Amino acid sequence: MAGRTLLFLDVDGPLIPFGATSQPYPTYESHLPTGSNPLLSRINPAYGARLAALGCELIWATSWMADANDTICPLLGLPDLPVVIWPGPSATDKQDERAGLHWKTRPLVDWAAGRPFIWLDDELTATDRTWVATHHPGEALLHPVDPRHGLTDPDFLALHNWLS
Repeated sequence: MAGRTLLFLDVDGPLIPFGATSQPYPTYESHLPTGSNPLLSRINPAYGARLAALGCELIWATSWMADANDTICPLLGLPDLPVVIWPGPSATDKQDERAGLHWKTRPLVDWAAGRPFIWLDDELTATDRTWVATHHPGEALLHPVDPRHGLTDPDFLALHNWLS
């Protein structure tokens, strides 16, 4: 396990597409209850097998936190995943925000502890890439996902290519 690439996974955007679109989003039938969140029907259940096939250690990196295990994992057919627990706000967060650094960047680099990682998120910027390249000794792919479409075949191809 220690040698596998970590894959930090956000929910809103990569798994649940949202935002302006000229067409309705595809929805997927599930035998599982989706509760009061109608956006859950936008999660493509095939993503679970595709993510698992990457051979990475999947980790939730989302504000959904442990709720992702209760709600999203069953829809994807995945077992419970480790969850990044976000630290409370600090003075550094204010500085990072002013500099354009995503609030997840430092905690994810800390979690990775030098291991190679992929981060799938819809809010990644050049500032995050530069900070990770400077502060993380391992390889890292910060892969932005267009929130209007969620994960797509070209995203999975980019992940496969990077892992090769």
